[in-house]
Amino acid sequence: MTTPDRKTMRVAFQGEPGAFSEAAAIQLLGDAIRTVPRATFEAAFTAIGEGAADAFLAPVENSLAGSVVRVFDLLMESRLAIVAEMILPIEMQLIATPGASLSDIRSVASHPMALAQCERFFAAHPQWKRVPAEDTAGSVREALSSRDKSRAAIAGRRAAEHYHGVILAERIQDNAENFTRFVLLLRENEASAWLSPEARKASLAMRLAHRPGARDVARLDRALLEVRAATSELRVLGRYVAASR
Repeated sequence: MTTPDRKTMRVAFQGEPGAFSEAAAIQLLGDAIRTVPRATFEAAFTAIGEGAADAFLAPVENSLAGSVVRVFDLLMESRLAIVAEMILPIEMQLIATPGASLSDIRSVASHPMALAQCERFFAAHPQWKRVPAEDTAGSVREALSSRDKSRAAIAGRRAAEHYHGVILAERIQDNAENFTRFVLLLRENEASAWLSPEARKASLAMRLAHRPGARDVARLDRALLEVRAATSELRVLGRYVAASR
């Protein structure tokens, strides 16, 4: 894929329009791209093979919640490759119908993780009912489509813009150090077109051959020595036997 193609590429993401993943895709690639919302991670991973998208932007880690394990599982099963990374600050906004005020609000909807990250804000408004939802952006869509001024939702700024809501309170998350790391995935045979001399970060997954004996371990040790010689840092987090029940 050539550089001009990147500006108009179709990028799949998990969630509804206005989601944090969509915001990250646009920040990474520009607002000329066409975003392709998918309901689940499974559906997003198949979007490229189905011809519905050219790439997929996937969240892999949040600074508070940790790794997105399902994405890693699906990545290992796929034939997609990581070609870029985007780290997005996650800022929660309280969004409601135009004309609403804080005194009108009776219920607030969002994804359970988003609700849990705004405990201090809810403590200041104990009368509000929390309503779990499947998706942050989807909770905004539902609240605004009801035209009910007593309903609000928590999501990112892009969701407010997309669904024409008003932000009643900004950056209401408890922890300002809230970031999500996203990776851009393409077909393996297209990944080389994105490679540049500045690409100095790699993601690896490996499994030792299931054979007894020290020869394979020694071979791995030699390989790691070669990798160390070519990198500024290599940390092996562990080598161990996986217990089974």
